[in-house]
Amino acid sequence: MSDIASVADEPLTRAQIHMGEPEGEPLLDAVDLVAGYIPGVNILNGASLTLHEGEIVGIIGPNGAGKSTLLKSLFGLVHIHSGKLLLKGEDITNLRADKLVSRGVGFVPQTENVFPSLTIAENLHMGAFQAPKLFNERFDYVCSIFPKLGQRKNQLAGQLSGGERQMVAMARALMMKPSVLLLDEPSAGLSPMLQDETFIRVRQVNKAGVSVVIVEQNARRCLQICDRGYVLDQGRNAYSGKGRDLMNDPKVVSLYLGNLEEEVQEEGR
Repeated sequence: MSDIASVADEPLTRAQIHMGEPEGEPLLDAVDLVAGYIPGVNILNGASLTLHEGEIVGIIGPNGAGKSTLLKSLFGLVHIHSGKLLLKGEDITNLRADKLVSRGVGFVPQTENVFPSLTIAENLHMGAFQAPKLFNERFDYVCSIFPKLGQRKNQLAGQLSGGERQMVAMARALMMKPSVLLLDEPSAGLSPMLQDETFIRVRQVNKAGVSVVIVEQNARRCLQICDRGYVLDQGRNAYSGKGRDLMNDPKVVSLYLGNLEEEVQEEGR
């Protein structure tokens, strides 16, 4: 029997949102977040999310559901008007992004995520700017995950393909030893083959000890690699559960997965 919490007209309760997640204190806990870009106009309307150590958690939903806004609110880029955000039990609500980096939270934006006029090595130096003495150690670490980066470290990032740029962006976010990595649609705009490579990289990063929150339009592929997933709709939780349970749930498929796949195909044309 699948372990899925769902909602029709009412938001999920905290008990429903926590259904099926590991025991123990979450690594990251977002509680009833209300947030938006303009005062008085909220994109998030009570969205919640938990991430436990060692997990990959996916966020899917239709366009305009608040997925990227939720991710950016976790990284201090969108102001949280109400609700609470905890990292290892400590309140980090509306903490600045640079402070979050120093506390072990990394973020990879969907676009403009590399410095095109800098080499790969220089991009990675930028990732370690808060702790430059760590550079050699962390450079070796990220190159063990992404060997191509070490082989091509002197190449300009602006000369790389979209998939290669995504690799550099993920590696740069790993330079400060994050315990949490936030990924905003890492497969966007890539060919199906490069999308598969991106999801393989996400799994590699996770296996290297980094817990991941990933926002994705390629919902089915995202749910295949996720331990747990959340479906957002109109800025609130519509469904939550284990990734494969959500992927195989008839209601989730009929309401979301079919439409999301059509949107992804349309974007790729």
